[in-house]
Amino acid sequence: MNLAIGKATKQATLLCTVSLIALAIDLPQQASAQSTLPAVTVDAPKPQQRARNTTTTSSRTATRAPRRAAARPAAVQPAPVPSINERAYAGNYGYVAGTASSGSKTDTPLIDTPRSISVIDRKELDDRGVSNVVEAVRYTAGVATGTFGFDPRFDSIMLRGFPAVTFGDYRDGLRQHASSFAAYRTEPFQLSSIEVIKGPAAVLYGQSVPGGLIDRRSKLPVDNQVNEIHLQAGTYGRMQTAFDVGGTNPDKSLLFRLVGLGRGGDTNYDIADQRLMLAPSITWRPNLDTTFTAYALVQKDETDGSVAMINRDNALLKINGETVKLRTSDPKYDYMRVEQAQVGYKLEHHLNDVFTFRQHTRFNTLHAETRYLAGSFATPTATTFDRYAVSIGDDQHSIQTDNTLQADFTTGPIVHKTLFGVNYDQNTYNFKLGFGSVDPSYALNILNPVYGLTGTTPAYASDTRTKQDQVGVYLQDQMRLGNWHLSISGRQDWADRTQTNALTGAVTGTQNDSAFTYSAGLLYHFDNGIAPYVSYATSFQPVTNLGINNTLLAPAEGEQIEGGIKYQPQPDVLLTASVYDLKEKNAAKLAGVFNGVQYYASVGEIRVQGFEFEGRARITPELETVTTYTYSDAQITQTTIASELGKTPAVTPKNMASSWINYTFLNGPLEGLGLGAGVRFVDSTWTTNDNTSRNSGYTLFDLAARYDFAKLGPKFAGYQASINANNVADEQVAVCNAGYCYLSQGRTVIGTLRYRW
Repeated sequence: MNLAIGKATKQATLLCTVSLIALAIDLPQQASAQSTLPAVTVDAPKPQQRARNTTTTSSRTATRAPRRAAARPAAVQPAPVPSINERAYAGNYGYVAGTASSGSKTDTPLIDTPRSISVIDRKELDDRGVSNVVEAVRYTAGVATGTFGFDPRFDSIMLRGFPAVTFGDYRDGLRQHASSFAAYRTEPFQLSSIEVIKGPAAVLYGQSVPGGLIDRRSKLPVDNQVNEIHLQAGTYGRMQTAFDVGGTNPDKSLLFRLVGLGRGGDTNYDIADQRLMLAPSITWRPNLDTTFTAYALVQKDETDGSVAMINRDNALLKINGETVKLRTSDPKYDYMRVEQAQVGYKLEHHLNDVFTFRQHTRFNTLHAETRYLAGSFATPTATTFDRYAVSIGDDQHSIQTDNTLQADFTTGPIVHKTLFGVNYDQNTYNFKLGFGSVDPSYALNILNPVYGLTGTTPAYASDTRTKQDQVGVYLQDQMRLGNWHLSISGRQDWADRTQTNALTGAVTGTQNDSAFTYSAGLLYHFDNGIAPYVSYATSFQPVTNLGINNTLLAPAEGEQIEGGIKYQPQPDVLLTASVYDLKEKNAAKLAGVFNGVQYYASVGEIRVQGFEFEGRARITPELETVTTYTYSDAQITQTTIASELGKTPAVTPKNMASSWINYTFLNGPLEGLGLGAGVRFVDSTWTTNDNTSRNSGYTLFDLAARYDFAKLGPKFAGYQASINANNVADEQVAVCNAGYCYLSQGRTVIGTLRYRW
């Protein structure tokens, strides 16, 4: 890994390191009282929450409490209080989350956050039998999935009309960088929750898409953990086993957790689905004020390199008027093998009543090898699909660190939660590409298709290395005056990019960018639980396209104004309705050809105006539900392509709606039985930006059932069986996108046997 960086980034990294050393050591006057943990007896009372000034309390309870009593008998000293990170990763264990740390990087209630954020908790993930991140977020307002059909290679997700695959993929608050083709894959079993931020979030996270981001929150050590092991079997030969075990020492100063998974089998259309994953983590709390967590992840996946279907005229292939579903590649030849690893640590240290320092640093590496067959017809009426082989190699390495200093204080009647942050992000990736010539042995007769071919892998003909460095400095102040909540944030970023021909060493493009992004939000929390709000936010996103002078183009920019109302009459009910006006400006668009080479210009603009509703509630102790509706009016307002002007971007649905209902029998003869049912509607979409043909809209149904065997007697405590069926009617919807066609996910049925203790 090449860690050579510029002077500014070296200084920033040095400052972060110095801060870490200084803040990780107690000050002399604190050493005698807090350097070691006090003794704890087995019968010690339940730990009490640290009394500390914070804006996470209700706007009606702003009384400041002392930090701790001057002295306590050793036998009743509380165990260390979980840090903000531990609280975030412990999960809310219900459909309605109380807080979301991703939206502000602080412990702030959702009802008091002046923007739209959705949280999918572990319980909902289990109830719906989620097997990938795409399935996890598809009952979320503002989120569109399946825009490339069923594609297990990537987490293809759109937020408010913008793809979040490359710049919207975050894990535990740090971005998971994608290479030019391959991307990090996230196993949902290893997650405690998923947080979806809608709209620009660059003020806290740097370069990102204007639609928002998805933060995948990992399972990390927690107090009183429930351990689990499960076995799964399902359609297409799916077999999976997984475990989640952890524990703590008697005084809870040392906690550990180990999550692992192994899976084999296929998915729809003979697409492989194989995975091995292991994720250990350990937390050390040497005193009441310091928490240190180290973690790692190793994962190996194999799926297919291409999931496209053969098409003509931007529609699925038809023979004698009948639609034919044939893959362009061959399942036997095809593969995409990805190996990824992550190692990181999280530190939280409370200096005093006011200041808290946090640092999160992570190293990431990814290696992928991909090959598949692609092709075309020689003539519009040909019955032979001529194919050739493609090979792709990806190697990616990155290091990230995010450092924040939080100050909780008051100025007169105003309560402040102020956050100052510095983060550094370096990403280097190589993209290698090879093509074979058209090979008659790979030709596919569409009238008599025969699969099962294999052959050699083309040698790489090109190797492009891209290096990206980003340093960001940001400041956020969350203020509360009575029931008023005001949040103001600003951030300055410096981003450098260099592209090099790795075969010759020649620099093919450079770009040095700086950007200032900001946001502001105002919310009033009425005593009856109604909270209207308004917010404004901006973003920036570097691009890799080259202009006519062969230099990288300036970043695209985004801005959004949003207004909405949240309603939380009780803790287990949260309704959110929002309207927004979102723009992406200066996007790269094809501008012409010069000396036989295509060049781009920063002239593209897309405007999305929309309305979203999301209701999450426990209506009764037995009944939980998530209901959403999304309206999105997207329009291309500036472009170099005349036929696209004023049109709707491809695969952007105007209407989407979903509802999931979960019912658990808590008494009577059916006690222990749980049932779930869901419906998902996606409107028709355009296949291309010039809006000449459409993909059909569709409605899909999901079902679930589970049983807790503990109701049969104490010896069965901890055992649970469940079965989940997605797309029960097996509607294999065609999705065509800019000249390529795919099929949506067909019916899948997965049975799970769990044991928890």
